[in-house]
Amino acid sequence: MGKQLTQPKSPFKGRLVLGSALTRGKQPAPETARPGRVGIIDIGSNSIRLVVYEGQARIPSILFNEKVMAGLGRGLAATGAIDAEALDRAITALARFARLAEEMGVTDLTTVATAAVRDASNGHVLLDRLAGIGLPVRLLSGEEEASLSAEGLLAGIPDADGIVGDLGGGSLELVRVSAGRIAERASFPLGVLRVAAIRKRGGRSLAQVVGKALKQGGWGGRGQGLPFYMIGGSWRALALLDMHLTGYRLPIVHQYCMAPDNAAYLVRVLARLDKRRLKAIPAISSSRAPSLPDAAALLAMLVKQLGSSALIVSAYGLREGLLHNALPPELRDADPLIEATREEGRRQGRFPEHGDLLHRWIAPLFAGETPADERLRHAACLLGDVGWRAHPDFRAERGLETALHGNWVGVDARGRGMMGQALFTSFGGTTGSDIVQRVCTDEEISRAVRWGLAMRLAQRLSGGVAPPLEASRLALGRGSVVLHLARGDLALYGEAVERRHKALALAFGMRPEVVTP
Repeated sequence: MGKQLTQPKSPFKGRLVLGSALTRGKQPAPETARPGRVGIIDIGSNSIRLVVYEGQARIPSILFNEKVMAGLGRGLAATGAIDAEALDRAITALARFARLAEEMGVTDLTTVATAAVRDASNGHVLLDRLAGIGLPVRLLSGEEEASLSAEGLLAGIPDADGIVGDLGGGSLELVRVSAGRIAERASFPLGVLRVAAIRKRGGRSLAQVVGKALKQGGWGGRGQGLPFYMIGGSWRALALLDMHLTGYRLPIVHQYCMAPDNAAYLVRVLARLDKRRLKAIPAISSSRAPSLPDAAALLAMLVKQLGSSALIVSAYGLREGLLHNALPPELRDADPLIEATREEGRRQGRFPEHGDLLHRWIAPLFAGETPADERLRHAACLLGDVGWRAHPDFRAERGLETALHGNWVGVDARGRGMMGQALFTSFGGTTGSDIVQRVCTDEEISRAVRWGLAMRLAQRLSGGVAPPLEASRLALGRGSVVLHLARGDLALYGEAVERRHKALALAFGMRPEVVTP
């Protein structure tokens, strides 16, 4: 059922050509760090999508994203071929996408096709017709598809350690990832469209097919005690349904975590939830709704067979894997959260590099924190000036909103909440956020408040410019929060600075102290 691969080779030799000068092993040129517009057309078994990216190479911004549910794989299980209507629908959509990419000034356009085109007896017909309109297509093997999906996961969750499951319309890819590396991979003909046909046989058909496929591929119990990372539109829709059912207050699907039992629970819910009520849930696309029972049934089987400890959703997948694979090593290894917040700080802040300096200045107060919390504090500092353009009465809300709902990856709900609380406090917010209270513990909120108060002191002391911070330092003394100032800078310690120094010291249960040489 699945082809097992034991060597974690890259699916591409040398480099992935996107029409750019990105190569591995070389220092990026200035233009490499900020490429032009890059487009990817993904021809899947269920949908065809064009995404256009621009901006910082590690975490580029999405300028355009359009999907057409062409259903190339819909009749594949029964006939082995793509039906004529789906072929025509696909050609129409792809001709539009090619023209749009040209009009948008896309300099690098990559078009890839996956399981339906790969497996269909007439898949070559689609490839030939696209070549005829000047749109060459790279037909990915199951091996390449699995590797790129895992690459995309690692681009968005660099510390992922578990089993990646990428569910498309025609196939399911499973990949073991650990320590930032891709290990065993396999591709199975268990896409959501094929699952529907299997389930129609009734009884335990799906359980038998999935169990046999995993056993033959050596995947039975492979994920015991490990998270299962979910990639694919149908599984993201399941996560959105779970959020809706639980009243989750932070509807960011990336890194949303569910208990493994939730898969079986969603199967039961979908069995009694009529189509009208399902389509009425705003977050779930009407085109995805019909496939959700099949996606949930497959997920429940996989969780049981693999022995998964948790279900974690990834918004990143094959397309992001293509982008990530093309980067030089120094950019691939960069922290996506730090890079994205640094870029946002540059874009919205008043002074370049202010966030990194702010982070270094307050760091002595938090020397005992874990690396994970130090990273969140750094990200909050990089966003420490994002609220200055807002009305003064709403700067705290701007900071909170930026952290909670920003386009970040590599951070979960708890991390967003702590960043949001720090920014809310740093901009003078006094009331708590119910969202933060739902995703963080009281101790985590208190810690983030201390970050925010330290940032608030730094911003008032320095006026947001570098020299006052470079000439001063913070430290924890015996029962005091010590501000070391050069004698010539004592004039900076005005009434407003003194108030903020006292507030920070109080948060530590200490007194403020000023020391000069």
